[in-house]
Amino acid sequence: RGLTERTIKHVGLGYSPNSRYALVRQLRSLGFRDEEIIRANLGFQGRYGSKGALDRFADRVMFPIIDLRGNVIGFGGRIMTDQKPKYLNTSDTMVFNKSQNLYALNFAKNAGEKRLILAEGYMDVIALHQAGFPTAVATLGTSLTTEQARLIARYAQEAVICYDSDGAGQKATARAIPMLREAGLLVRVLTVTGGKDPDEFIKNMGAEAFEERLGQASDSFMFRVSIAESEFPMDEPQGQNRFFERCAELLLELKDELERNLYIEAIVKKYRGQYGVSVEDLRKRVNTLALKGTPAENRTRPKTSGGQN
Repeated sequence: RGLTERTIKHVGLGYSPNSRYALVRQLRSLGFRDEEIIRANLGFQGRYGSKGALDRFADRVMFPIIDLRGNVIGFGGRIMTDQKPKYLNTSDTMVFNKSQNLYALNFAKNAGEKRLILAEGYMDVIALHQAGFPTAVATLGTSLTTEQARLIARYAQEAVICYDSDGAGQKATARAIPMLREAGLLVRVLTVTGGKDPDEFIKNMGAEAFEERLGQASDSFMFRVSIAESEFPMDEPQGQNRFFERCAELLLELKDELERNLYIEAIVKKYRGQYGVSVEDLRKRVNTLALKGTPAENRTRPKTSGGQN
């Protein structure tokens, strides 16, 4: 995968032998009991007459997951063959909760930057670190959680989402944006081309090209608008109507009235020429949608020239 010896040592990459007994025997020799090995999710109880614990990881490249104090609290293992699952991750234990930790945050927090790059996988993060982007982090085999968004906000003011460029990656990006914004982060989206993921992009295009794309990362709200556009038949009036309804729903998520008005203008600027939508059209749609969710006794007449109260 093009990793240097320095990078391999830096992130602590290792290998679990193609055996179900190598680690268990080693840990037993150090005085650990089988129940402790199983509770740490390094082993599992054998079946069909086998005695004691068996290695959970076998014939896998091992990615240690390190907490903010420098302690190894879990592992990710990438199989060396075509067997499934491709990646095997430590389940939650007494010292590890995958929804409350981030891969490589122990390195990224010391980089002295207020921007973190959120990638999808271990190899993407490692490739980014090797290429000179030490603030890259990743979730641990799951979608981004609220706890992880808050964790990012503890160490950064801005998050740049850099997921795979396929459909699944775009959907994951759209899901992550509201959580990161809710945590108080400025959120931008970097869409890679010339490679399905950041690792491939850097191999194909180089670190300088990635740096350039990083500077051109798009506004996260307008990214969600673009994703919404792709979900409707925009060559049909009904599809266009449903799209602008979806835009109104997204706009209502914005609590700040000035921000909402600025994005109304941004959407109209982008789509006015093609679909003839106006600021007043979209603002009325937002106000109408807002009133639908408001109890009758609390409803007020929508403003005609300003934002919603």
